[in-house]
Amino acid sequence: MASRMLVNGVASEVVSATDRGFSYGDGLFESIRFVGETAPLWDRHMQRLADSCRRLQLPLPDTAQLLREARQVRDAMAHAVVRIAWTRGVGARGYSPPAAATPTRVVAAFPAPSVDDGVYARGVRTRLCTLRLAEQPQLAGMKHLNRLEQVLARAEWNDPAIADGLLCDGDGRLVSATMANLFAVIDGELVTPSLERCGVAGVARAEILAHAESVTERDIRLPDLQRASEVFLSSSVRGVVPVQSLDAWRWAPGPVTRQWQSHWRQLGFPMERAA
Repeated sequence: MASRMLVNGVASEVVSATDRGFSYGDGLFESIRFVGETAPLWDRHMQRLADSCRRLQLPLPDTAQLLREARQVRDAMAHAVVRIAWTRGVGARGYSPPAAATPTRVVAAFPAPSVDDGVYARGVRTRLCTLRLAEQPQLAGMKHLNRLEQVLARAEWNDPAIADGLLCDGDGRLVSATMANLFAVIDGELVTPSLERCGVAGVARAEILAHAESVTERDIRLPDLQRASEVFLSSSVRGVVPVQSLDAWRWAPGPVTRQWQSHWRQLGFPMERAA
């Protein structure tokens, strides 16, 4: 069986302690769902990675090389999540980036997470996190290596019945869940939070934005969400998951949610057929 992790193309689980990804979170990552040798959203992942590299002034990766290595670490796993980390590489002490970076790439495969029966049919329970996301437009949308806000938010609960937590910014605007993007049908309109100030612009979110007949990116606050007829989460790893509750608020999966679940199955992702 091939190694499940490659560091700069070599089977290893070791990265230098002076790597800027380790020292400063100076890098990016992508978590890519594979079904066999196919990653239906591969191009969207690579587009986000390239766009983020330009914004961070990182050298662009060789995407063909990344795909070869992703398939190598995936090996014979029928369902896998391949995590690609791309850092600025080893550097001297201090924040100043090296004039000529030599990036470090880590490509690792993990079993795709199991989803309990009925999740796609009935939805998941969520809670409102007390942590507030900091606004930083220069980093907004990117999947950079610093995920401490998400770590602290996820540490707020240990109830296994709660699948995720919703996050607001400091002004009370909804942004996302800890590991997914948020969509809602409000007054008959499909909406998703604007991510101009903070948050991760997920590739599943991008897929919906690209194919929806009508969807609006705008500020959403809790009173808006209370009026929603449907709420769902999007994730490239888990697909489209209905939200059945946020604390005491309740929703039922509706036709818009079912439409996007059907879209995910058409892309080739395994999803339990909703009742």
